[in-house]
Amino acid sequence: MEPGPWLEAIEQGSLPVASDLVAVLVEKLDGAGSARLLRWWLALPPSNEPALMTQRLELLDLIGRRRDPACAALLRAAVAERPDPALLALLGHQRDRRDFVRLEQLARRAGPAASRRAALEGLAVGLSVWPQAALQHLLQELCTDLDAPLASQAVDLLARLPNARRGLEQVLERPLEPGAEARARRRLAALPRSPLLLVVHGRAGGVIPEELQTLAQELEQRRRAPVQLQTLSGNPVAPEASPVPGQPQRPLTLVPLLLLPGNHVRHDIPAIAAAWRRLGPLRRLPFLGAWPSWQGAIADELAALSELAASSGLAAPPLLLHHPLEPGVADRYLAHLGRRCAATCQATPYTATDLEDLALAIRGAALPLALAANRLTENLPTALGAPLLQRPRFRTLLLDQLGALP
Repeated sequence: MEPGPWLEAIEQGSLPVASDLVAVLVEKLDGAGSARLLRWWLALPPSNEPALMTQRLELLDLIGRRRDPACAALLRAAVAERPDPALLALLGHQRDRRDFVRLEQLARRAGPAASRRAALEGLAVGLSVWPQAALQHLLQELCTDLDAPLASQAVDLLARLPNARRGLEQVLERPLEPGAEARARRRLAALPRSPLLLVVHGRAGGVIPEELQTLAQELEQRRRAPVQLQTLSGNPVAPEASPVPGQPQRPLTLVPLLLLPGNHVRHDIPAIAAAWRRLGPLRRLPFLGAWPSWQGAIADELAALSELAASSGLAAPPLLLHHPLEPGVADRYLAHLGRRCAATCQATPYTATDLEDLALAIRGAALPLALAANRLTENLPTALGAPLLQRPRFRTLLLDQLGALP
């Protein structure tokens, strides 16, 4: 079929225009033909007759679906002259980044609700092409709008963005219309969290202490997402699991549960991260000992222990016991940690004789810098050598902070 004569008949008004005719015709048109048909529609005289308006909107929905620079230019000019709600979604459908500012302005500024909602619909149909930071900022603002349908639509769109969880959490910190708030909470609850990869020391032969296994199991239940443990014993670089074929990958979050900036943190962790990045997207957190909240928990634990020791007549400065480290970065870190916790950092060999002598020499509070049971904690007296994960303060902090990660 040659569409030219049909277009000419429509333009001259010699052919009654019906939806079924246009539905067939638009499939035969190239970009120039689509722009020609759209130009005809835009030139139609205004009408207030409901039946005619409904028919014209049906035609526009068929005509404006072609994505073409000429059609985009026509829609852009028409919207600039008269922001008809019927045109705004079609303008977004063209997915031209230049139209973001216009749609953003129409959605944000005071005006008829129909125009604002149509502008937001235009942003929805072109969601993937707009500048993400500006789009997220706009949607977070619209989530707090007093127009309930507009706010709910903004919540739904925010939940579709890459960093949706963080965006929704920030929105829920603000006053919202009750329906929008309930919707945001439902969307947040339905969002999957990223799987976690917890890198731990482990013990000889790759054995993982029980407290670390329990931590991973509880985190899986809390996050409803996989939590995997990888030990630094054995082959620390090779990933111990591969992505499931055919399943979309979510970014993996690597958390080094290491307390000191030794060779593992400086060399092994970057190598592990590089190996996992070859399998998919990865987000890497700083090692646990660098977290301000973790250092604060150590200071609080030592303060509580010092108070208990003082009540028993022991007033020596508190000690932080750690395995020996090479000089350099580790020395600077330990100096900072000692100041932060008002304690003395003391290198502690793992030999039983030295540990027995140390236990006898301690005349105040002491805390072993060991996350899980190891030779250091096992060779110290029970009251002194409990690893940090066996102490409620540290276990609660890890569960809360790891559980809250995106």
